Amino acid sequence: MHDPNALRGIDLNLLVVLHALLAERHVSRAAARLNMSQPAVSHALGRLRHLFDDPLLVRRDGRLAPSARALEIGPALAEALRQVQEVLGPKGFEPADEKRTFRLAMSDYGSAVILAGLLRRLRVEAPGIDLVVTQSSRDGMLRHVLDGECDLALGVFPDLQKTLKARTLFIETFACLADRDSLEGFERLDLTAYLDRPHMLVAMKDEGGTEIDAALHAAGHSRRIALTLPHWGHAPRLIRGTDLVLTVARKALALQEMDPAFTVFPPPFPIQPFPFVQVWHERREADPAHLWLRAAVADASLSGPAPLPAG
Repeated sequence: MHDPNALRGIDLNLLVVLHALLAERHVSRAAARLNMSQPAVSHALGRLRHLFDDPLLVRRDGRLAPSARALEIGPALAEALRQVQEVLGPKGFEPADEKRTFRLAMSDYGSAVILAGLLRRLRVEAPGIDLVVTQSSRDGMLRHVLDGECDLALGVFPDLQKTLKARTLFIETFACLADRDSLEGFERLDLTAYLDRPHMLVAMKDEGGTEIDAALHAAGHSRRIALTLPHWGHAPRLIRGTDLVLTVARKALALQEMDPAFTVFPPPFPIQPFPFVQVWHERREADPAHLWLRAAVADASLSGPAPLPAG
């Protein structure tokens, strides 16, 4: 049997700090989560390392990574703290009282579709919650979630590791954008005219092929990419006055569909719709604040996109 007296010399608050450090993998963010100073959390980590006779979190490539011992005790620690909270009584999550920073990874397309509605809700219901938005490739965003650098990644992620959870926010389709004058009175391009045109591609440089080109290749076709750029926000305005065609997710063209200078039309070949999802690590699964954030993101995705800037 375990000796209950063995716990008398242990500050059990250290276990709460360890849980936050394993979740955040970042001293400053763990401090903010616990409403503690950074030096206090660093001091607690030193005491935890002495208590467990293990480094617990080690710096690798500029980040904190859990040791084998930390990975071993993490699930048991999380379960123990959950049971303690049940004994003490559930603590209700109050968005209006929460002081916390969440880090979201998304493209500017994701920002246009989600961020405006999410911010409106935060400012009304949770004014103490701050957001930091970052952008990288799909693989980069997932790495940040795995490493604890981001709370949520929003985008298109066909393959996920088993430690990552996902929820589909909506199913998106594709549309084409062209300068209306360049179409010479036509409302759309057929496949031959589409392939004869130069195209604009929006993609991070390390993302490889797109769903659009995969669909073309499957039908035995290819297109000429005259311009590749990484930002959705700049793409529509660059179409004006050119013969370029932009094929993108339809929600990205909310503003251009109302602009008489442009024509928005369906692609002249089939492209599979795709799910736009939010992804988080399983270690955040039961965090009440994180649960609320995920629900708020889901609600914002249903409120309709904010148009991308026309410039």
